[in-house]
Amino acid sequence: MSMTPPIRLHRSMGIALVILTAALAACHKGGGTTQAAGGTPAGGTAATPKQPPVPVAVAAATVGPIASYYTATATLAPEREADILARVGGVVEKLLCEEGDVVKEGQELLLIDNQEFQYRLDQAKAARRDLESRYDRLTQMKEQNLVSAEEYEKTVNDLAAAKAAEGMAALDLSYTRVTAPFAGRVVTRHVDEGQTVQVGTPLFVLSDFKPLLARVHVPAKEFNQLKPNQPVDLVLESSGTRLRGRIKLVSPTIDPASGTIKVTVEINDYPEGVRPGDFAQVKIVTEQRTDATLVPKIALVNDRGEQVLFVSQADSTAERRVVEVGFQDDVNAEILKGLESGERVVVKGQRSLKHGSAIKVIDDAAADTTKNKVAEGAGS
Repeated sequence: MSMTPPIRLHRSMGIALVILTAALAACHKGGGTTQAAGGTPAGGTAATPKQPPVPVAVAAATVGPIASYYTATATLAPEREADILARVGGVVEKLLCEEGDVVKEGQELLLIDNQEFQYRLDQAKAARRDLESRYDRLTQMKEQNLVSAEEYEKTVNDLAAAKAAEGMAALDLSYTRVTAPFAGRVVTRHVDEGQTVQVGTPLFVLSDFKPLLARVHVPAKEFNQLKPNQPVDLVLESSGTRLRGRIKLVSPTIDPASGTIKVTVEINDYPEGVRPGDFAQVKIVTEQRTDATLVPKIALVNDRGEQVLFVSQADSTAERRVVEVGFQDDVNAEILKGLESGERVVVKGQRSLKHGSAIKVIDDAAADTTKNKVAEGAGS
C-alpha cells in the first residue's frame, strides 16, 4: 500500500498555516499604525484628565471676643454639712424627720426619752432652793455678826455650784430634743426608734444645698487673672447640664507641693436634680480678648505639625495658608497671623484639598449672613 497522499496533505496544511499567520501579523501592524495616525502619536503618553472641582462649604473670618480658660474637674459640695451627734445618752423615743426632708434651723429632728433628765433637773432645782434659803438666813445673821466669814463664804460658793448644776441639768434635758443647727436637707439617718444611743453616737447628716460649691486648684501663674465674683462656667459630667457660678474665695496662699491656689466657686442657681457629689468640668476665664480674628475651629487642619487653613479664592481655587493660632473655645479659634477678617475659609471638604485645588462652593455661611443683614435693612 502507498503512503504518498497523506504526506502531501500534511505539507499543504503546513503551508496554509504559515500564510495565515503572516496575514494576521500584517493586519495587526496596519491597525497599530492607524491608531497612531488617528490620535496619540505612536510611543506617546495619554494626557491626565482634569480633576473635577471639590465641593466645599466656606465661612468668613470675623472679628469678636474670645477668652482663654483654665479647665479642671471638681466635685460639687454643699456649703455646709454637719454630722449631728447625740449629746446625751438614752433611748430614741421618736423620729421627727427622714432622709431627704428639708428642715429649718432649730426644727426638731429626734426625741430621746427625757424622764431621767427631768428628774435630775428637779433634783438640782431643789438643791438650789435649799441653798438659797440657807444663804438668806446666813445673810441676816452676818449682819448681826452671828456667823463666821468662813461659813458664810462656803454657803455662797455652794449656792453658786447648785445654780451651775441646775443649769447643766437643764442643758442635758434640752439635748434630749435634737434640733437642726441650720436650715438644710437631711442626707443620712443613722438611728431608729427604740435604739439606745450614747454621747457621740451619729444621728443624722445635715447638708445645706444652697449654694453648692466647687473647689479647684489653679496654677499660681494664673493667680493675677482671678478675681472674686468672676463668672465661671460648669458642665455636669453626669448629664451635660450647664451651670453658671462665680468665684467666691481665692486662697491667699500657694500650695508648695503642687504650686497651685485653691479657688472656691459658688453656684446659687441650678436645676432640681443637681446634687452634691456630682462631678463637674469647671472653666475659669484667665484672659479675655475683644477684637480677635476668629474662624470656626473645624476649619483648622493639622498638617505635619503646622496649623493650616484653606482660603477660597476668587478664581474658585483653594489657597493653602499656614496660620498662627491663639485662643480656642468650643466653637471658634483665634488667628494671630496668616489671615485677615472677611476672608472666606473652607470649613467642610478641606481635608480633600491641596494648594490650588479647584473648588465648588455649595454652602457659603458668609453669603447667607450678608443676605440676612440686607434683608433686615430692607425690612427696617
